[in-house]
Amino acid sequence: MDIFSILSLFGGLAIFLFGMNVMGDGLEKCGGNKLKKILESVTQNPFKGLLLGMAVTAIIQSSSATTVMVVGFVNSGIMKLSQSISIIMGANIGTTITAWLLSLTGLQGDNIFIRFLKPTSFSPVLAVIGIILLMFSKRDSRKNIGSVLIGFAVLIAGMEMMTSSVEGLKNNETFTSIFTLFSNPVLGILVGALLTAVIQSSSASVGILQALSTTGTVTYSNAIPIILGQNIGTCATALLSSVGTNKNARRTAVIHLSFNIIGATVFALGFYALNAIFDFSFFSKSINAAGIAVAHSIFNITATALLFPFIKQLEKLAYLFIPNNEIKDKKQLLDERLLVTPPIALSHAKNVAVKMAHTAKNSIVMSLEALGKYDKDIVEAVHNAESKADMYEDHLGDYLVKLCKENLNASDSREVSALLHCIGDLERISDHAVNICDVATELNNKGIVFTDNARKEIKVMCDALREIIGLTVDAFENNDLAKAQLIEPLEETVDYLRYKLKEGHVIRLKQGECTIETGFIYSDFLINCERISDHCSNIGACMLETAHDRFEMHEYLSRVKEGTENDFKKQCAYYRQKYAL
Repeated sequence: MDIFSILSLFGGLAIFLFGMNVMGDGLEKCGGNKLKKILESVTQNPFKGLLLGMAVTAIIQSSSATTVMVVGFVNSGIMKLSQSISIIMGANIGTTITAWLLSLTGLQGDNIFIRFLKPTSFSPVLAVIGIILLMFSKRDSRKNIGSVLIGFAVLIAGMEMMTSSVEGLKNNETFTSIFTLFSNPVLGILVGALLTAVIQSSSASVGILQALSTTGTVTYSNAIPIILGQNIGTCATALLSSVGTNKNARRTAVIHLSFNIIGATVFALGFYALNAIFDFSFFSKSINAAGIAVAHSIFNITATALLFPFIKQLEKLAYLFIPNNEIKDKKQLLDERLLVTPPIALSHAKNVAVKMAHTAKNSIVMSLEALGKYDKDIVEAVHNAESKADMYEDHLGDYLVKLCKENLNASDSREVSALLHCIGDLERISDHAVNICDVATELNNKGIVFTDNARKEIKVMCDALREIIGLTVDAFENNDLAKAQLIEPLEETVDYLRYKLKEGHVIRLKQGECTIETGFIYSDFLINCERISDHCSNIGACMLETAHDRFEMHEYLSRVKEGTENDFKKQCAYYRQKYAL
């Protein structure tokens, strides 16, 4: 093996990893919405968690990435530590799919159907289809499929390049003698773990082993310990990602490592004990790519089957390594580890934005309560809610800007833009809640009391305001477009109410029933009501435009006011009757 073969080996590895990355990104984008739904279905049922881990890893083609996401989920409080264990176990099984795909390269036979089953035969066809979809298709879904096909073709090309580079080693006595050292289980496990930890991918290290197996010098006795070590080495990524996280997130990484070490140890002891008794005939024979895929799958399935009943014990073991103390860990609001999978990160950001929406809604409800009956504690709570909304906006804004830099499809990109707009409106709603509390405080401090007619009008306005903020938050939380369409007619009604209330105030002012000072305070209240409804309107319009793959809110409002949107005038009439003075 000369310097050019070595360069070819590392070049093949680079192409292999690139292909895996492109294919994984494409699969992730194709299944992005499914990933969100899968995440939402996580329950206390460990079996569902196991299937979830398998499914997500099969989609993104990386158990390391799945485990890093799980660490992020636990760190953010989305997922409990106990829920994460079965998902990690499932990820170990899901990662075996790559090895099975690569094992197809070793198919032998002159039959045209067998030859066509080899990835080297059909991957060029997939590459041609993929590049056509990527270059000429306008739909994101087809472009994503194109990325998957091209990524797979590149991956296979890298695998073939590695295989060709080591072909000359089959007759090399030095290489053969080196590989016999790996028959020592401890040394083989250490080498497998070290290689996988360095390249940060068990799939890639298994691919390298499969490429080396084509030389005919790798036996089952060499390969099995290395495979066991590869599963331990893949824990390095999760361990690194857990640095700086809370205790439960670090425990998740420890569970991942513990599971693989215990699994490898038990499997090795059991396998070598059985070999000592029965003297397996295949043990000293050469292993091929398919044999490596089989061994990889058997180990991961066996380890999961053995340790699945002991999920609670694994959790206790993690607490033993990382015990609790008196200082309670704080959950991180938004975890950047989730950015490795943009659809999941976007879903996470939306969940936090929903919390912000409820904070804004509660601040409005409390401020209207303080206006009706002044309470210093309520006013303080509104100010605290406004500070909380500011915090949400800062964190979400930074997070969404970072998410924009990731490889997003067009749909997710529009949703990120929509969220950025919506959180700005939600923060301003909280500001107006504080302004209404300032009105309530001024009324209380100056001993000003509105007339009976003014109080009746204010009650009508408050009722309309409670409905529009409730409608907006419900629509935003559940992505309910039917409710989103009702926001603009109600906003028009609030604008109409403001005009009528101001008109009524002018009449009372002329009749001497109220003072100029009272009028200023009353006007401040009405302005804030109108501004709140405007921001609700912005959120509703943003939702509807995003759902229709547009982002022209001014055009939407123009269409609504010109009467081209369904039932707008009818809804306006309904709300004007409902909130008639």
